[in-house]
Amino acid sequence: MKIKHTRDTLSDVYVQSLKIRNTVFVKEQQVPLSLEIDKDEAYAVHFVLLLDDQEETPVSTLRILPSANGEQALIQRVATLKPYRGQGYARKLMIQVLDFLHAQHFKIVELHAQIQAIPFYEKLGFEPFGDIFLDADIQHIAMKKTV
Repeated sequence: MKIKHTRDTLSDVYVQSLKIRNTVFVKEQQVPLSLEIDKDEAYAVHFVLLLDDQEETPVSTLRILPSANGEQALIQRVATLKPYRGQGYARKLMIQVLDFLHAQHFKIVELHAQIQAIPFYEKLGFEPFGDIFLDADIQHIAMKKTV
């Protein structure tokens, strides 16, 4: 397993991330492409987890959007391809990204979890706050964690 990250929206890593996101969010969850790819793409750091197989198959992705003050970050677009779910890849990716954020001196990390994913994030130390809201017609709740 290998994890790569980039801010370069012309890189292979970014393209791999988009392919995973397109499969999971646009095709599976019917999120409009116009909502999935947004104005923040160039400001985010995109992470992709690749298998150790010969092809280095990309299976899981997320992006982080740092705040202007550099103390907070928003984790977004967490996705794992269906055949690889339940095998711990998203957890490994999240742990490495949380370590990355800690090393970069971020203090607070937030995310907007789909309701069914709350237990996954709680196991990583995130706590829900606020009310349930709709994003792309899918119920979400804000969650945060100190790093």
